[in-house]
Amino acid sequence: MMQQYLRIKADHPQDLVFYRMGDFYELFYDDAKKAAEILDITLTARGKSGGEPIPMAGVPYHAAEGYLGRLVRAGVSVAIAEQIGDPAESKGPVERKVVRVVTPGTLSDEALLQDRVDNLLLAINSRGEHFGLAYLDLSSGRFRALEVDGEEALASELQRLDPAETLYLESLYLPVVTGRRGARSQPEWEFDSSSARRALNTQFQSHDLKGFGCDDLDLAIGAAGCLLQYVKDTQRSSLPHIRSISHENRAESVIMDAATRRNLEIDLNLAGGETHTLLAVLDKGVTAMGSRLLRRWLHRPLTDVAILQERQGAIGALCNNYLYETVREALKPIGDMERILSRVALRSARPRDLSRLCASLAALPRLRSELNLCPAPLLASLSDQAGDYPTLVDLLQRAIIDNPPVVIRDGGVIAEGYDSELDELRQISSNAGDYLLDIERREREATGISTLKVGYNRVHGYYIEISRAQSDQAPAAYVRRQTLKNAERFITPELKTFEDKALSSKSRALAREKALYEELLERLNEDLGALQDTAAAVSQIDVLACLAERADSLSLCQPEFCDEQVFEVSAGRHLVVEQVLEEPFIANDTLLNTQRRMLLITGPNMGGKSTYMRQNAVIALLAHIGSFVPASAARLAPIDRIFTRIGSSDDLASGRSTFMVEMTETANILHNATPRSLVLMDEVGRGTSTFDGLSLAWAAAVALAQRVQAFTLFATHYFEMTALPEQCGTMANVHLDATEHQDHVVFLHHIQEGPANRSFGLQVAKLAGIPAPVLAAAQDKLAELESGSSQNPAPLRSPGPAPAQAELFASAEPHPAVVALEGLDVDDLSPRQAQQMLYQLKALLE
Repeated sequence: MMQQYLRIKADHPQDLVFYRMGDFYELFYDDAKKAAEILDITLTARGKSGGEPIPMAGVPYHAAEGYLGRLVRAGVSVAIAEQIGDPAESKGPVERKVVRVVTPGTLSDEALLQDRVDNLLLAINSRGEHFGLAYLDLSSGRFRALEVDGEEALASELQRLDPAETLYLESLYLPVVTGRRGARSQPEWEFDSSSARRALNTQFQSHDLKGFGCDDLDLAIGAAGCLLQYVKDTQRSSLPHIRSISHENRAESVIMDAATRRNLEIDLNLAGGETHTLLAVLDKGVTAMGSRLLRRWLHRPLTDVAILQERQGAIGALCNNYLYETVREALKPIGDMERILSRVALRSARPRDLSRLCASLAALPRLRSELNLCPAPLLASLSDQAGDYPTLVDLLQRAIIDNPPVVIRDGGVIAEGYDSELDELRQISSNAGDYLLDIERREREATGISTLKVGYNRVHGYYIEISRAQSDQAPAAYVRRQTLKNAERFITPELKTFEDKALSSKSRALAREKALYEELLERLNEDLGALQDTAAAVSQIDVLACLAERADSLSLCQPEFCDEQVFEVSAGRHLVVEQVLEEPFIANDTLLNTQRRMLLITGPNMGGKSTYMRQNAVIALLAHIGSFVPASAARLAPIDRIFTRIGSSDDLASGRSTFMVEMTETANILHNATPRSLVLMDEVGRGTSTFDGLSLAWAAAVALAQRVQAFTLFATHYFEMTALPEQCGTMANVHLDATEHQDHVVFLHHIQEGPANRSFGLQVAKLAGIPAPVLAAAQDKLAELESGSSQNPAPLRSPGPAPAQAELFASAEPHPAVVALEGLDVDDLSPRQAQQMLYQLKALLE
């Protein structure tokens, strides 16, 4: 047996092997140790190898799903080796074979999946700094390919997709890939594009990949071929639900880097949880597949205004007369059709899957009738795509009982009246009870034995049982079958004949039922493509109805897209912060246009600068998924990218300090932002010395306003920077106001034009609980610094009096640094000259 196990294990060195032995899956050697640690099960030993006991652990067969779920969530793959031979005919160990490999990225079982989260398998091919990606959701059949340039873009896509398992070229040595949970290296030949094209064309029954828009994506095609072969190897079955692959063009979406997705807290908050996120506020989807689609929309906002306006029209139509309520009611009987259909395609669908599918298809006519009341082209198109399936509904209603068992294994799934042969075989079994009672009555009368009774168990079959006291009265025709402590069991020729007939009918009925069930799956697979289109339509309808409900409940408005370069929001709000506040949220306006491309935002800590900046990014994001937005009015030009540089964090694993992370993110923005981008910059330069930080913040703001010309919200505590609008006409000062009341600071959270006149830093420190003596000392030092009378230089400053905070623009004569900047032609500077100029400016400031 161990030789057989080791042969199987040699073919699956990276997987835990679940080796079927009776009612248990057993694990041996290192597999047993690893499983025992992850699953917290008992580690035992059995037999010996090389004189040492063989470590062993096991899980019950009937409860294997729960253990599999825990293993795959830990990023572990499991090869399931089942007994495929007949124990009665086997010489030596029963033949076993791996029937499937369960990996984190190839799950389809309902019990192993999170219902409202996509479970993706990703493959990454590379050539230098160019990457080809292909990803597949096996539980729905969604197959996509794309190519990106640069590690930053790759990191952004990894965060967007968040794959459960990643296959990568073994020569790829990027920590952002190799350090992921569930990452597996694959040999280079697995990514061969020629072999991949043949495999993909065979899968899709196509001549080439031009019709899918992927023909020129050589690296991505190699990744797709590797991925497809991996799925075939693990599933050990055909994949009819994977019908196409589509090109995901980054230019068609609003690009967000990894830092931006993190800062905007789309579906994960900064602490790594799912509460108080944009998705948590928006997701009121009726179906699980609708919730998954909404998450995808939020992570991939679109730039195609026509599509967005179609969605807006549908949401508006659903809001009229609260039509979304009846549509959402009609969606309630519909189950997770996407995943049910994938299990149908993989021949792993369970009886309750078919029951839910039947209920879902039966609900479509009502859903379509409700949609007909909504005059929106998109809803009409989705209604047609959803379709009706009266024939399939009738078939499933006749075939499957109302509340079927979980599995087909023990039968009892196919309804009475569906198949005459099955009914006849069941009749024999069902009448067995009456027949046995008749035998028992006759034998008692014939023998006069009062304790005689007829029974059955699965081990010994049918028997006549007589108490030990009366067993010597048993007739000679009774043949002893089993001796118990207080009774004897016998068999008679008549009972033996009935047993053969009854047990035979039961096994034949079960075999017939399983055959009928397989026929049902085959029939459903004939309409698999149309059914998948229906599921896609229903999930879109669910998202649109959800966004309509949110628009009505949260007082959202329909944004207007325009051709002119503008970002104008009236009474904008932060959708997530608004939900957790007990008091009313203070709404604020925002205006950015060609004459006003950058807002320099000043004001006290805790005054609301970060919230104000984020709320505008969230409004832009929602507008680009077609949703209504939290404002009284919004008008904007389509944007191509959203960038954020917010907060302070380090990356110790990569050896990067807080300031290094800040500068890396700033560099990414300066290199990649365009005039159509929305940029959020918060406290740039705070991680280094005052003059270094101010110089960098100053230069970055000037570059964004003059060279990049992106729409920018630039929050800063360097009051010196409020002089910039005097030199750059496309900048404007705004501030969040606060006031003092009885020695306490009161934050007004209201945006006003012009720079702030105070930072209220000491008042905020008081709120935080800084001891009174420390605050008093700080107050004295502040007075010294503001008067310029200190003879003790501040740290990191050159010797001499500390300058007043507003010195850069308060003196009668312009500062030499200002004069130098005014005479500077930024567009003609090379990178080296720009660096030299920064050093010169720093020297002038000192």
